[in-house]
Amino acid sequence: MSLDLQQPEVIITHDADLDGLTSGLLLVRLAKKLFDANVPLQAWGYEGLTRRPMGEKTAWVCDLNFDKRMDKPGWLIVDHHETPAAPENAQFIHDTSKSAGTLCYELCQEHEIASPELDRLMHLNDVADLYREDDPDFTLATDYAQLVKSYGFWNFKAVIDDRIEAILDHPLLAIIEAKRKIETPIGRDWSKKKVEAITPDLGYVPISVGNINAIVHDLLLDDDIPYKVLMTAFKKAKGPVLVSFRSRNGEALPIARKLQGGGHPNACGATLPGSVRNVGEALGHLKHTLNPKPKKEAPLNNLESLFDGIDVE
Repeated sequence: MSLDLQQPEVIITHDADLDGLTSGLLLVRLAKKLFDANVPLQAWGYEGLTRRPMGEKTAWVCDLNFDKRMDKPGWLIVDHHETPAAPENAQFIHDTSKSAGTLCYELCQEHEIASPELDRLMHLNDVADLYREDDPDFTLATDYAQLVKSYGFWNFKAVIDDRIEAILDHPLLAIIEAKRKIETPIGRDWSKKKVEAITPDLGYVPISVGNINAIVHDLLLDDDIPYKVLMTAFKKAKGPVLVSFRSRNGEALPIARKLQGGGHPNACGATLPGSVRNVGEALGHLKHTLNPKPKKEAPLNNLESLFDGIDVE
């Protein structure tokens, strides 16, 4: 691809997962090579990003949905989420079939940033982020993805000293594997007993212990679970309630969009209104919002309609 890359004032990425970490650090490395500049990296969640000013003249953004406020000539957006609109002024790299990390890596490869280690890591990131459950590396890839979710974006970034190759075969993977083998089966059995209907097609899965994604994935494959979409909910400290949706055949995204959320067809989420104060209120809110309202019967205009067609002496 032919891009006119300008030195960014900042690089902005998603703060929630391995894809955000790898794509963000790859763009930092690319900026260093092209401009010999140590460009600061910022990581944001979707809810916080809506409040962030977009005042920079130049910026690179990855693994975050396109926002019209980013549509500036000096901006580059690299993303893989479905988007209803494309930028008119910013440069845009977009492909829903690849992770944001892979899209950033392909851009890096054009500028001779590549290695067998990065090839391997981007494959694992792709499998995990796009949830390619048929891939032989699926279980291992989800363990890698869990590293960032378990230890946090900034903590894990510090542990690897910004060298994303250091993620490969990291010693902390042994802890993730043990938790998957021990905690997740316990948590799955507990959660299965507690699944609650939100709509006929949507079930809420409470989580006690274990890998949330693995538990929900297993329950989606369970014939005893009647729902096409499963959701989890999480209350942020002094923040909103976040809901996450998972499905197997694209049914999750339409639900997230009804709540002004977004993401991938089978893995997406939304932030609930600030008036929703806890998970219990969130479930009530979703039941009210997502279930069709019963149609009201037409009112009787007058008593004479009761006797239409009846011969009254």
